[in-house]
Amino acid sequence: MAFLELRGVSKGFGEGSRRSEVLRDISLDVGEGEFVAIVGYSGAGKSTLMSLCAGLSKPDRGSVLLGGKAVVGPGPDRGVVFQNYSLLPWLSVYENVYLAVDQVFRTWAPAKKREHTERFVEMVNLTPASAKKPAQLSGGMRQRVSVARALAMDPKVLLMDEPLSALDALTRPTLQDEIERIFLLSHKTVLLITNDVDEGIRLADRIIPLSAGPAATLGDPVIVDLPRPRDRRALNHNPRFKEIRAEIVRSLVQLGPKNRSSVRPEPRVAALDSRTVEVGA
Repeated sequence: MAFLELRGVSKGFGEGSRRSEVLRDISLDVGEGEFVAIVGYSGAGKSTLMSLCAGLSKPDRGSVLLGGKAVVGPGPDRGVVFQNYSLLPWLSVYENVYLAVDQVFRTWAPAKKREHTERFVEMVNLTPASAKKPAQLSGGMRQRVSVARALAMDPKVLLMDEPLSALDALTRPTLQDEIERIFLLSHKTVLLITNDVDEGIRLADRIIPLSAGPAATLGDPVIVDLPRPRDRRALNHNPRFKEIRAEIVRSLVQLGPKNRSSVRPEPRVAALDSRTVEVGA
C-alpha cells in the first residue's frame, strides 16, 4: 500500500511565453518503510520534485499525499536532508539537533528532549563531537548532523535531496554505509534524490529514473533485490548488481536529452573500483 503518493503531478515556472514546464504527469508510490531512489539528469527537476514532496512548493496540477492526506505545506511529518547541510553555524552539533526537537515536541519535559537529542546524536556516531560547531566539522560530519536532526523530528518520511553530492570520493562511501545503517535501525520511509546510479543501488529497495527536462517524467522502476546490509566491495563482483546497473543505465540513455550538445547529462555510474563512466559521455 502506498504511503507517499504523487498523482499526475506537473510543475512549471515562469509566465506566458517564458513559462517552462519542469515536471509533467509525475505519478509515484512509495510504500511505508521502503527506500526509493530517483536518479535523474542535471536540470531535470529532481530538486523541484523533492520540494513538492516536502510541501515547500505546490504542484500546478495533480496532488501529493502522505498517508492518504494531501500535502499542503511543510511539516514535521517530513524530514528533509539538504545537499548544503543547512546547519546553524553558531550552534553546536547537540544544539542544532536539540533545536529541531524543541520545536516539534514542545510539550515534552526538558530531560526527555535532552535524552531524545542525545540518542540521535549517538545514532550518527557524533557523541564525541557533540559540543563542536559546524565550522569545526568535516563535510561528512556536518551531513550526519543534518541526518540526525531530520530523524530526531520522528518524521513519517525522510526526504534526502542529493545529500552526498558535495562530499569527496572517500567520504561519500562512508556516509552511504551510515545512511544504510540508520535506515535499518530506524525503519523510516526514505525518498532519495541522487545523480549516482551506484549510490542508488547501494542504498535503495527500488530505483526510478527521471528523464531529461524540460517536462521530465518518470521511467519504469527497477527493483534492487540485493540482500542487506550491502558491502560495496562485494557488490562490485556481484553479477546481479551489474545486471541492475546495466538496466538503469539503459533506461537513462533512453530517457536522455534529445539534443546532447546543449544539455549535459548528469547521472553517472561511479564504479566501485573508483572508475567513473558518465552516461552519455
